[in-house]
Amino acid sequence: MALRHAVLAALLDGEYSGYQLAKAFDIGVANFWHALPQQLYAELAKLEKEGLVSGRQVVQETRPNKRLFQVTDAGRAELEAFAEAAAKPSFIRDDLLVKVQTADRIGTAPVIRQLEERASAAEAKIALLGSLLRQLRGEADEEDFLLRGERIGPYLTCLRGLAFEQEHRSWCLRIATVLRERQSTHAER
Repeated sequence: MALRHAVLAALLDGEYSGYQLAKAFDIGVANFWHALPQQLYAELAKLEKEGLVSGRQVVQETRPNKRLFQVTDAGRAELEAFAEAAAKPSFIRDDLLVKVQTADRIGTAPVIRQLEERASAAEAKIALLGSLLRQLRGEADEEDFLLRGERIGPYLTCLRGLAFEQEHRSWCLRIATVLRERQSTHAER
């Protein structure tokens, strides 16, 4: 998947400025695709040049003017073609895993600390995603929303993000405990 598809997907929910798109990415799309604001602005410019999004200037009296972007018919066709293409298998690429792999050779204290930091960061994301899920479904319970909700795509990706963060937190805490116990066992010898 390219950043272009994530941007087009985010713009399906409405007309956004680059700033609003960055905020939308932080809340929803970041569960499965990370991008810096400057990357989003550059991608919007490319997509507009290719005719996949259209932008319009909005004049504001008390603030600088802004551009709002929306998906064009060509952009929707691009997303439809992307949706039909076979998905590539996902893979893990994480520097913390390299550190864990070497922990019994180079020392565990810094790795334990980083595992606990990651678990704490995952806990914060779990809270954020839980709040976002409640916001997306409103007064509906989850099963009713999943069956009858108007737009469930963002909800489904948030569910995946939540499951990922919950598992990641559990794994980090477990591995930190294992390394700590091994450290104390080796200290007793």
